[in-house]
Amino acid sequence: MKNVLESWKYPSILLFGIGISNMGAWIYFIALNLIVLDMTESALAVSILYLIRPLATMFTNSWAGSFIDRMNKRSLMVYLDFARAALIFLVPLFDSLIYIYVLVFLINMGNSAFYPASSTYITKLIPPERRQRFNAVNSLIGSGAFMIGPAIAGLLFLIGSPTTAIYINAAALAFSGFIMLLMPNLEKDAFMEAEVERMSWKLLKQDWGVVIGFYRRAYYVLAVCLLFGIVMVVMATAVDSLEAAFARVVLGLSESDYGILVSVAGAGIIVGAALNVIIVKRVANSIMIGVGTIGVCIGYLIYAFSGTFAVAAVGFFVLAFFIAFANAGYVTFYQNHIPIELMGRVGSMNGFIEAGLVMIATIILGVAAEWISIGAAVLGGIVVMALLGVLLCTIILLPSKKRYFEMPSA
Repeated sequence: MKNVLESWKYPSILLFGIGISNMGAWIYFIALNLIVLDMTESALAVSILYLIRPLATMFTNSWAGSFIDRMNKRSLMVYLDFARAALIFLVPLFDSLIYIYVLVFLINMGNSAFYPASSTYITKLIPPERRQRFNAVNSLIGSGAFMIGPAIAGLLFLIGSPTTAIYINAAALAFSGFIMLLMPNLEKDAFMEAEVERMSWKLLKQDWGVVIGFYRRAYYVLAVCLLFGIVMVVMATAVDSLEAAFARVVLGLSESDYGILVSVAGAGIIVGAALNVIIVKRVANSIMIGVGTIGVCIGYLIYAFSGTFAVAAVGFFVLAFFIAFANAGYVTFYQNHIPIELMGRVGSMNGFIEAGLVMIATIILGVAAEWISIGAAVLGGIVVMALLGVLLCTIILLPSKKRYFEMPSA
């Protein structure tokens, strides 16, 4: 028992820091929308916030991977936490929308660099035999943040203001940075003696060539990563961009009804993530990804064909329930098959491609909603999503690919 507790000491500290950061992120997300809306009274001004994120990701991930793989990951994560905390603290101090957009762009640049850096650090810290359990617990924490974060934000708005919520988020990120300082420095001497290459266009081309070369050799890993990203990130984000309009215009739901739908989704995520933690060691990783992805697609289809609030709520619960399984399974697959020394560059390239496709898919569905109808646009996007989900499930459950999903021995 003592050895078990000792082995989970640092993962537990890391999970605590991730949980604090995730809750702060939801508080910031809601508060920022309200601040911009109060300043401008324009829905367009708020929608630009959603466009900044993929733009920042594309700009950052075109070069960040080269930087990440040549830096101490723990130190980089600490710097990024403190830098983002400082930038978020500055947001309420400006009354110019342009300056706020610039700050949001810089904050999202930090977010885009943090994810591949943290993925690499987690993979180094967590042994292969414990990754599934860690990822399941991490998913549960993220689900809890999805529910608790907005609730805390609402409470803060009652006793304070969106500005207060922004400062709370800055404090949460700073606290997360201090927690990271308690984590082991896994690369303490790794970058001390080696000469760090100067960033250049030649180096970036070389690194992109290395990633492309890896994917050419590991084409099956590429297929899984690409399809999962398109289904669970690209198409889901594009469809979600029309979610509120679909609920209000097509289903005729009130704002309070829509709020309840979001709460139902939150409940689905919590239940799915909790069950995932319980059964994760008993279920093959291929089942987690394949069945999880199909479950998400079925939930979206139920929602698309719903005509009443009750059916829409069932769809929301189903898709949210299966998200935890699909995400935890995919993260484990990614950790087990992407070389650690390339993880920053591979993660950055994947993020770059996904961000570009998100923008394209969102624009296509937005135009379709304007020219045809919101219902047809949402249904079309979900059908494409479901077809690609079936393809992903098929290649994952092929008997010949079973070795890619075998559980590492303890």
